[in-house]
Amino acid sequence: MRYLIVDDEHIAHKIIMEYCEMLPHMKLQKNCYNALEALEYLNTYEVDLIFLDINMPKLKGFEFLKILSTPPKVIVTTAYSEFAIEGYELNVFDYLLKPFSFERFLKAVNKVMSLPTSVKNVSSVEVENDIVKERIFLRQNKSYIQVEVATILFIEADGNYTKIVFKNETITIREKISDILKSLPSNNFIRVHKSFVVAIKYINRIDGNRIHIQDHIIPIGKLYKTNLIKILN
Repeated sequence: MRYLIVDDEHIAHKIIMEYCEMLPHMKLQKNCYNALEALEYLNTYEVDLIFLDINMPKLKGFEFLKILSTPPKVIVTTAYSEFAIEGYELNVFDYLLKPFSFERFLKAVNKVMSLPTSVKNVSSVEVENDIVKERIFLRQNKSYIQVEVATILFIEADGNYTKIVFKNETITIREKISDILKSLPSNNFIRVHKSFVVAIKYINRIDGNRIHIQDHIIPIGKLYKTNLIKILN
């Protein structure tokens, strides 16, 4: 994913670059220290993503966005929370308040990377509800791994950890199952128990309060059975 940093603060460039270096498939195209510099670059070259500051000299971030006829995906990075609503009206994909952690940065990048690079001008609500996410990053120990969403069979909460079960392997991460569920397309996964989320397409059969997925048997909680029946109907 080709990205551009547009920010008048050098420290902001450094932080974003360091974060992106920890993720595969992120390629820096140019460091721009004002919006006019970015505008000149985009007149000749294309990028997939812009990390954009709002309060910059000469041309403000949102004014810069309004000039672009077909803007790439945008993640706003700013110290000003009061402009968040205007940002979403301009179809930015996420709004990061400085200083932001790597975990928060990763969630924003996951949201962007779930879309094909050709998708333009999609509101954040449409992104969450209508687009099938292809890949997400998951933290395992001190590293981050990228997984194909379509290969996940089910997810199981295990104390302070969560197991992600695939056909041929299982990985364990230190993250809440509810947080992982938010990163997954709602039309493809369903929570069937307080400790289990399953991929609907991999359900082989349901016997009473048990779901069979390949060689795995997963319990159905009483509170979640109604939602499961609605989907089956």
